[in-house]
Amino acid sequence: MREPERPLILLTNDDGFNSPGLRAAAEALVDLGELVIVAPREQQTGMGRSLLPQHDGSLYREEFEVKGRSIPAFYLFGSPAQAVLHGALEICPRLPDLVVAGINYGENLGTVITLSGTVGAALEAADLGIKALAVSLEMPKELHLSLCPKIDFTTAMHFTRLFARIMLRMPRLHDVDVLKVDIPQGATPETPWRITRLSRQRHHYPKPRPRLSLEDKARMDYEVRFDPETLEPDSDIYAVAIDKVISVTPLSLDLTSRISLEELQAIISRIQEEK
Repeated sequence: MREPERPLILLTNDDGFNSPGLRAAAEALVDLGELVIVAPREQQTGMGRSLLPQHDGSLYREEFEVKGRSIPAFYLFGSPAQAVLHGALEICPRLPDLVVAGINYGENLGTVITLSGTVGAALEAADLGIKALAVSLEMPKELHLSLCPKIDFTTAMHFTRLFARIMLRMPRLHDVDVLKVDIPQGATPETPWRITRLSRQRHHYPKPRPRLSLEDKARMDYEVRFDPETLEPDSDIYAVAIDKVISVTPLSLDLTSRISLEELQAIISRIQEEK
């Protein structure tokens, strides 16, 4: 009798192939099934779901060992979404059962998640019909692009493994295309998790850098802030920043507004008929 195939998991990230967060995720996932890694070679934070026209499609094999096992691992000079496309459609022997993006340096919360390469990679996988998990670890803003080797990913690894196992067993649910998991600083494996909604607040606010001339090189900076007075108690920001629990947010590819379509039709028609 033929043994059933082990689950096939594709792992990517947006911090780059050499990110300690990617290695931590690989260690968390390697015992759950067959693992394949395809990730951008360089830092790709903020790329969202973009498909860079500069990417020529080249893929490069790299040695990657986890727990004494050699893992098929490739990098490319492209975006996280492009890593998912090439990984799922070219590298993997079949369509993966799960795509995991992370573990990201820095939380992905609120309305700015469409900027996130971590979430963008997961959405790209979901659009291929693959279950997808995006995992991020809260840390000070100055460490978001650092790839600091001193970050403790132990708790993030625990929850990456936990929710990867759950997703592999969970039936496909209507309108749940991605699970976005955010782990607060200081969390432990015993920290509770909570199903949350996406906050309508912005979590990363753009902040121009000082310069003498508009021709000076000064990329837009940002600061992490939110308004606790108007923050939704059931939101991802509230869970991570206020209650310090793990936030698990279901995301949908359907970006249609929740307004009644009949109501919107009536409003637009009424305005159109006004003289």
